[in-house]
Amino acid sequence: MLYLGKTSEGEKMKCSCKNEIFTKMIVDKCRTVVILSSMVCTLAVVISLHKLLTYDIRITKPFSPIPEGLYGNYLEPISDENPVPIVPKAQDKARDAEAVVSLNAALEMKKHGKSDKALKLFQHAFALSPKHADILNHYGEFLEDTKKDIVKADQLYTLALTNYPDHTGALTNRQRTASIVENLDREMLRKIDDKRDALSSIPENNSALRRAKKEAYFQHIYHTVAIEGNTMTLQQTRSILETRIAISGKSIDEHNEILGLDAAMKYINSTLLYRLRDITMGDILEIHKRVLGHVDPVEGGNFRRTQVYVGGHIPPGPLEIQGLMIQFMEWLNSEDALDLHPVRYAALAHYKLVHIHPFVDGNGRTSRLLMNLLLMQAGYPPVIIAKQHRHLYYQHLQTANEGDVRPFVRFIAQSTERTLNLYLWATSEFSHTVPAIGKPHILTEDEFDDTIL
Repeated sequence: MLYLGKTSEGEKMKCSCKNEIFTKMIVDKCRTVVILSSMVCTLAVVISLHKLLTYDIRITKPFSPIPEGLYGNYLEPISDENPVPIVPKAQDKARDAEAVVSLNAALEMKKHGKSDKALKLFQHAFALSPKHADILNHYGEFLEDTKKDIVKADQLYTLALTNYPDHTGALTNRQRTASIVENLDREMLRKIDDKRDALSSIPENNSALRRAKKEAYFQHIYHTVAIEGNTMTLQQTRSILETRIAISGKSIDEHNEILGLDAAMKYINSTLLYRLRDITMGDILEIHKRVLGHVDPVEGGNFRRTQVYVGGHIPPGPLEIQGLMIQFMEWLNSEDALDLHPVRYAALAHYKLVHIHPFVDGNGRTSRLLMNLLLMQAGYPPVIIAKQHRHLYYQHLQTANEGDVRPFVRFIAQSTERTLNLYLWATSEFSHTVPAIGKPHILTEDEFDDTIL
């Protein structure tokens, strides 16, 4: 019995030692896991802090476009690597021959110092054959030499190289003008930033700013739907938004286009404007859902399932849309895109989305809303593209389709400046840092120069 008892006690001691060793092993492993987890978390925090500290924060206060009294309920590039090929039109030999004759005459007039006659002849030659490399190159040289218009000249050299990449004269000229034009574009964007900063310095509770926001909100919706063909006047648009009472003699669709854009703007202002995370595919679909929600609830928020045709542009087929939109979203949230100037970033986002044309209807409105969301997040007001400049808007989109997106970006930049001018004029007591503001018809003045379009 004694022997058995001793054996039992020894076994208990052995078991106790094993338990202690096993417990210690578990504790050591847990301690190791905790230490490793802490190191990983610390490293993640350090990386995140580094990104935050090194990120170039351009603006801290988003621009809220909706003034008091307008809040309400609302409805709950294509890849650069695979551009859409442009099918050249058959050349009209007779028109080309006449264009060359006009070009030679223009060069002769230029040689003799008759610049006015030379300009008309260059314009005539360009109208007859707008893709003729020699005409584009010589026309650009004329504008550069006699009109000192480097920007238009560079645009013509670029167009010549788009059609004939090996054109020696255009290539030489383009190499000279490219950096000059880039510096001019940067200076233009810097002036726009100065006006944005002047606007952001105005207190939110300023009565003039509130009135300006309200008027600009009506103007934005009016011009945005008018570009698409809506025939409502500004007064009628304001009445619908304020009273929700129908306008006699106007179609239901025209009413619903205005209500849909209002719903989309309020959704952006209340949901997306102050959010820090990336823009998602769902965000764009939700915007489109509201844009088209009153007009066509079935198509609202859904990609198209049929082929569509937009003037001279044939968008990708319906089977390509999902993949192209994924590529677009990757670009939209990429570091390269976010490092662009906000106006360039917003304009390119607009162009890329409308080029894909992912919806049956409402592509232009949705693209302009996405553009304005990006601008508002950077502190700019939503851009108002006046209906009087509809032809320029579409012509610059066509130029972008042909290979040069810079004129479209400049057009958006000019429209941004016009919109800022509207706000600064309306709150003129705060605009002492920005000269030459004070005209009441800022949005509709024909200041865009389209002589070569």
